[in-house]
Amino acid sequence: MNDPSGTIACLGWGSLVWQPRELPVVGDWHHDGPALQMEFARHSGQKAGEDRLTLVLTASGPVVPARWAKLDVSDIDEARSVLRKREGCNSRDIGFTPGGSSDVFAATIAEWAKARHLKGVVWTALPAKFADEDGRVPTQDEALAFLSSLTGRPKALAEEYVRMAPLAVQTPYRTVFEHELGWTALSKD
Repeated sequence: MNDPSGTIACLGWGSLVWQPRELPVVGDWHHDGPALQMEFARHSGQKAGEDRLTLVLTASGPVVPARWAKLDVSDIDEARSVLRKREGCNSRDIGFTPGGSSDVFAATIAEWAKARHLKGVVWTALPAKFADEDGRVPTQDEALAFLSSLTGRPKALAEEYVRMAPLAVQTPYRTVFEHELGWTALSKD
């Protein structure tokens, strides 16, 4: 992007990157997003029969680069709304800057955005969740046991999610999934 001034960006590290659906992304996802801590630490999709472990920002995960893309929106409120709709979550689960997001990653993201002269940034701020406990990060053994127990469609969707995550998102859990389950990256980055 030659002049991102006035641009509102969305950060992505999981399915948003390869499956934005109705999210109004303009152009490609850029590889030079902020470096953030994340891990495969959220049990997602169980209500829809789509069990998987998804990437979420965590205080204990490795630091990896996020992706970012310009959104075709007029302001930060619209950006929050379209991302919330795409993610199927509550407004409180969408981080944003500027505007006082209390997300622990907001300062890092705001600094990154300022250096790029972005008008605003939104991101998914769902917490880790495992064994029906919000905020609980599964251990590597729990994560591997959970994924190993899946069969049929849930297993296929969980494998797709891990394999399609951007190659740059190398985490300890992903390394274990690749080694133990053979779920190597399909992403070419």
